[in-house]
Amino acid sequence: MSEDLKSSSVLIIDEMHDSIFPMLERIGVKADYRPEIKPIDVCEALAGHEGLIVRSKMRITADTLKHTAKLKYVARAGAGVDNIDAAALQERGIALLAANEGNRQAVGEFALGMLLSLMRNITRGDRQVRQKVWLREENRGEELGGKTVGIIGFGNMGLSFARILQGFGCRIIAYDRFAPEKICAPYECVSLEELQREADVVSLHIPYIPENLNFADEAFFRNLKKRVWFINTSRGDVVQLSALVEHLQNGKLKGAALDVLENEKLQSLTSEQQQDFDALVQASNVLLTPHIAGWTHESYVKINEVLVDKIRKLIK
Repeated sequence: MSEDLKSSSVLIIDEMHDSIFPMLERIGVKADYRPEIKPIDVCEALAGHEGLIVRSKMRITADTLKHTAKLKYVARAGAGVDNIDAAALQERGIALLAANEGNRQAVGEFALGMLLSLMRNITRGDRQVRQKVWLREENRGEELGGKTVGIIGFGNMGLSFARILQGFGCRIIAYDRFAPEKICAPYECVSLEELQREADVVSLHIPYIPENLNFADEAFFRNLKKRVWFINTSRGDVVQLSALVEHLQNGKLKGAALDVLENEKLQSLTSEQQQDFDALVQASNVLLTPHIAGWTHESYVKINEVLVDKIRKLIK
C-alpha cells in the first residue's frame, strides 16, 4: 500500500452503518467519524482531510470548503445531491460522488408497494377494518395489469421501478429529457406530451435541480388526458403541492402517493403549505410516508458499498 493511501482520511459527519469502517480500512482510508458534529464546526474539522462523507445533516457550500486545501472528494451517502453545491466543488476540482445505485432496488419496490396500496385500497381498508368498518364494494380496486405506466426520469430509480413492473403485464413508457438513450426495449421512449396523453399511472423519479423546481405544476396536471394515479418518490420540490391538491379535488387525479414533500419539517409549514398538507391528510385517496422509499436495512449497507467502491476508484 502506498504512503498516499495510508495517509488518506475522510471526515464522516452523519450516522452511517458500521460496515463503512472495515470497507474504508480495506482501501487504506482512515475514517474520522463525527456524527454528532454541529454544522457550524464542519468547516474547521475538514482541514487536513482528503474526503467528506455526508448524508443530509447540512448543505455543503463554498464556505464549508474554505479551509480544505487537501479535499479531493465529497461523497453523498444517498441518491440526491441537492444539498451539495456542485459548482463550488467543480471550481475547486473536488469530485462529487453519490450512491444512487445503493438504494435503487429499495425505491423501485417501495414505489410498487405504494401504487398497489392506492389502486387496491389496501391502506384505507386496513384503517376501516381496525375501526370495525367492513366495506367490500366501496373498496373495489383496479388491477395494474393492462395499464400504461408512465415513468418520468429513467436513471437508477426509474429503471428499477420499470424492471419491477415487468411481471405485471403493463405497458411501460418513459420520458427522460437528459438521457432518452437510456430508454430501450422492452420500455418505450416517449415525449412528455405522449406520456401525459397515454399514462394511467405517472411516477416521478427525477432529481431536484433548478430546472425541475415545480416540474409537476398546474399545467402538468392539466395536460394529463386520463385520470391517473400519481406517485412521487423523488424530491418534494419537483411537485407544486397546491396544484396537486387542486387536481385531486377536481378528480383529475384518482389518487396520489407521496414519499416526499416540499417542506418535510412538518412543524414549520407556511400557512399555504399547512393548508395543502391538511387537504392531503383528509383525503382518503392519498398515501403519505416520511421519505423512506430508499430506507431499508439492505440499502443502508449497499450505499456504503457503492460509496467506498467509488472512493477506491478515485484515489487509485
